[in-house]
Amino acid sequence: MSKIKAAGNGTKKDAIVTNAAKLFRTKGYRASSMRELADKTGVEAPSLYNHIGSKAELLQAICLKVGERFTLHLNEVIAAEKTATEKLKELMLFHITMMTNFFDEVYVANHEWKHLEEQHLSHFLKQRRDYEAKMLQLVEEGIEKKEFKNIHPQVAVLTILAALRGLEFWQQHKKDIPAAVLETNMVNHLLNGLIL
Repeated sequence: MSKIKAAGNGTKKDAIVTNAAKLFRTKGYRASSMRELADKTGVEAPSLYNHIGSKAELLQAICLKVGERFTLHLNEVIAAEKTATEKLKELMLFHITMMTNFFDEVYVANHEWKHLEEQHLSHFLKQRRDYEAKMLQLVEEGIEKKEFKNIHPQVAVLTILAALRGLEFWQQHKKDIPAAVLETNMVNHLLNGLIL
């Protein structure tokens, strides 16, 4: 068996987490084993434990990293001096970028979070609730400033998030729809449903 190869400026732990995300996406968290992860990483199973404590720790690393990326970006966008339309567009573009560039990690965070241990589960769910609440405030602001149609803000947020999470299906059609085409068309479609 070989040594763990870190990609770019990443660490060996980053390489393990990346491989774990691929494995958890394809097999599911519960059905995945550390032995399979070791095979995928190209090392003996005991070598993994030099870098990671447990399978649960890997899931935590994946979910919390995704949650933190979305939260950090959201806070930066909300704080910017821009219109609600510009902010919402930036949030949608970021979702698309995350889904196209970090698909395995986002998929795992969207589907396998329920297996997080309690302390981390509560934190992750709070991140999600806070994200949706701030997005709701943004849509309400856009309605109040007459940038958006007078629609139910929660319906707008649920529709946008459902559409963005639905990008998982795009992975099956990558050859037919290039990422740039997807990004432009999806954002235009979602925004034009809101703008007056």
